[in-house]
Amino acid sequence: MSGAALSVDPLWPRAGDWPAAEGDGLDAVLLGVPAFRTSLSPTGAHATPSAVRAALRRFSPTLAGPPPLDLGAALRIADAGDIDEPDGPAGEALVRGRVAALRTAARLVVALGGDNSATVAFAQGAGATGLITLDAHLDLRDGTSNGSPVRRLVEGGLDPHRIVQIGIADFANSAAYLQRALDLGITVITLDEVRRRGVEDVMAQAREVAGAGADAAIHLDVDVDVCDRSVAPACPASVPGGLSADALRALARAAASDPRLVSADIVEVDATADTPDGRTVRLAALCVLELLAGLAVRA
Repeated sequence: MSGAALSVDPLWPRAGDWPAAEGDGLDAVLLGVPAFRTSLSPTGAHATPSAVRAALRRFSPTLAGPPPLDLGAALRIADAGDIDEPDGPAGEALVRGRVAALRTAARLVVALGGDNSATVAFAQGAGATGLITLDAHLDLRDGTSNGSPVRRLVEGGLDPHRIVQIGIADFANSAAYLQRALDLGITVITLDEVRRRGVEDVMAQAREVAGAGADAAIHLDVDVDVCDRSVAPACPASVPGGLSADALRALARAAASDPRLVSADIVEVDATADTPDGRTVRLAALCVLELLAGLAVRA
């Protein structure tokens, strides 16, 4: 991504550069979780949180409306920095503790990943009772890796009947793991089904399933490799024919518009493998802004 200096205009504020997380009464807090050590594919995903923060400054925090809405003015947004070593049992314990503390201060806590292994401790720290994933993959693999977070969450006590997986793609999962999802009672919404039904209908179902119960607290896992490889080339497992960038953004905003969504992660982007124009990192940054937009328009 070009390192050219950004223009300065007092009438065109930029997103990002939010203050450090202090005190209560916050609307949203970002936390970098640069997990990468258990990735099944070689990755530089630990470089991504800082890259996303830099990319945020390329965008305005303003919704077009009408009337226009400046998210920076409408929301109290903070940045809690990074967890230095989030991998392994000790690192995951740090993530759980930090997220639990931030949840007492903010309505929405957002992880900047990092690979998909970050989802486990982040969702647990947020006290999630339901899970929505935007992902081409089921993440039900055996072992401990970026391919196993959903299985690990279920084994950790998350009710699989409150899990919805959106964007599951042909040729991206094995028959054994697809059968595992069915046996567990996970709601699987395929990529083809998303295209046939549309974003609003699919997300309405997902919110209903994941948000069941009086104690509902939903975690959203935004795995950017659900997107087409042309818009997400820095995702090691993205494939041709995935979701469009606008569909991913719309799904993220629709999920965050529900007050039961308390946490989200944006993962599986390797900033070191992006194209010169930084398109994947920029898409991840826009997903942050879409989550904030959903939060701002909650009923």
